[in-house]
Amino acid sequence: QVQLVESGGGLVQAGGSLRLSCTASGRTFGSYAMGWFRQAPGKEREFVAAVSWSGGSTGSTRYADSVKGRFTISRDNSKNSVFLQMDSLKPEDTANYYCAAVRTISLVTPKGGYDYWGQGTQVTVSS
Repeated sequence: QVQLVESGGGLVQAGGSLRLSCTASGRTFGSYAMGWFRQAPGKEREFVAAVSWSGGSTGSTRYADSVKGRFTISRDNSKNSVFLQMDSLKPEDTANYYCAAVRTISLVTPKGGYDYWGQGTQVTVSS
């Protein structure tokens, strides 16, 4: 089993930045692909960003079109952590953000492809 704990959410004005963190525990972080998803009230959980496993380097990354150029996903395998740097935030980015993990070296984007999920951290962007 892998336990995921997100942190870093909060209230920010439009145009501001936040950095979300997700720390994994329970098993080795090795060979796990990681992803960030978000869910706004009344909407489906949607893909935000993903990063593959790649040894000592960050690995391949992919982003939803809505966040491309504004959000950056990264990982620190020595700390069993993955991060989401969110810049130029917009009110439509308001959602509960979830970290997810699956044991594979591939890049995974569908939410159904992940086995483990955190409890989420709320991000609210005011206009």
